Amino acid sequence: MANASAKRIANQNEATVKQLRLGLFIPILISLVLRFFFRRHTLPPSKGILALYVLTYFPAFFLSNYLIKIGTTRRDPQTGALLSYGEDLGQTGVTEWCFDILYITWACQVGSGAFGDWFWWLYLVIPLYAVFKLWTSVISPMVLGRGSSPTADGNEAAAPTSASKRQEKLRKRQERGDPRVKMQTRK
Repeated sequence: MANASAKRIANQNEATVKQLRLGLFIPILISLVLRFFFRRHTLPPSKGILALYVLTYFPAFFLSNYLIKIGTTRRDPQTGALLSYGEDLGQTGVTEWCFDILYITWACQVGSGAFGDWFWWLYLVIPLYAVFKLWTSVISPMVLGRGSSPTADGNEAAAPTSASKRQEKLRKRQERGDPRVKMQTRK
């Protein structure tokens, strides 16, 4: 079973690595073609837009190479047997965020070619999301404290009561005086 899972991850990684290699050049080419057909008056792009392409290409290039490096499978040259499937590129967390940045970069490149240079404003989603994650996971717990829930303040009535079926069953047994349920007090 573990071998089948490794082969599945290896196949997914190989397909993803191919997409990442194409993603380094295809969005720019599509953007130029769209500019040529629909927005010919913007050819050649202004120096500011070219600088924007270059500035956003470097993080995309770095992230693509990082994902390609960690996701590349290693096979035995003679037998073709799978030696290592690399890291799972479908996992959540930092890998997922790398893909999000790549997708937004590619969308901005293609969108600016099709709709106009105003489409680059979409790129602000990245720092806004970073600030949101920083606030919710680091700053807010430090400033507001972790114990700011209604139950920690002593306001038990304000907290919603959502007990599981098992907890309800144990509570009913306790109310009947069932000896199987022992009363535990919190300190």
